[in-house]
Amino acid sequence: MATDDELGRTPAAEGATGGIGSAAAGPAAPRRAAEAGTAAVRASEGGRRVRTAAHASAERGSGVQGSGVRVSADGLAMRGRRGMVYDGVSFDLPAGGLLAVSGAGGTGRTALLLTLGGRMKPTGGVAVVGPYRLPKQLRAVQRVSALGIVSGVNELDPALTVREHVSEALDLHEGLFGRWRGRARRVREALERVGLGDLDVSLTAGDLAPEEARLLGAACALVGRPGLLLLDDVDEGLPLDRQRALWERLRAVADSGVTVVASCQDPAPAQGLALDLHLEDPR
Repeated sequence: MATDDELGRTPAAEGATGGIGSAAAGPAAPRRAAEAGTAAVRASEGGRRVRTAAHASAERGSGVQGSGVRVSADGLAMRGRRGMVYDGVSFDLPAGGLLAVSGAGGTGRTALLLTLGGRMKPTGGVAVVGPYRLPKQLRAVQRVSALGIVSGVNELDPALTVREHVSEALDLHEGLFGRWRGRARRVREALERVGLGDLDVSLTAGDLAPEEARLLGAACALVGRPGLLLLDDVDEGLPLDRQRALWERLRAVADSGVTVVASCQDPAPAQGLALDLHLEDPR
């Protein structure tokens, strides 16, 4: 369990919405990160560049409204009670970019995502999210970022329908009066943004395929119009062909006007669509 200092004494799920539960502490923090990836992303040791994605997002500006926020890290590290969680993470992701944070279980993927969202406090290095710096401006970073599904932190309620999840997210941002002004249309628009426009909104979350559940979590998070969207374990339970299709959806989400950082075990299905930041066990 993460300590209060690691969580920065902040609500773990602030900024994520819609039928998604929150916990005061994140899931057991995976262990370490190593090098960093993409276009302008260099490995933190040895000057070695990691894989790049030949995509126009690498040429976008930084933090312009409507195109997400620029996200970067320099020597970012976190130490927990049992040692290093991740260490030496350095990267530079342009606004509107898509970053795949890859690595085996225990390499610190989830902890890094929560750090970039201002939900966990790093113990070394710095990160910049839009105009805000970590670890000094945790609350400000929370306001411009949102979490999709993160196991143990934000999870869909399997008994609630798709409509209910998105409607709850809209309630948090529009208030009760928003229910009476084209709510069904706005629910559909939220789903269309993540490629779920044809999804039956009467289905419960428990009946969704793994990729549909992850995209529903993203749709709920995007209702608040964040500059940074953070998604965890997006490839879990999916065969390679469906992983590729999901990354294509995430590429389209980033192109719609938000920076996306998603963790996975295997970055191969994201090749050509996302930049890759590979993490290794710090122990």
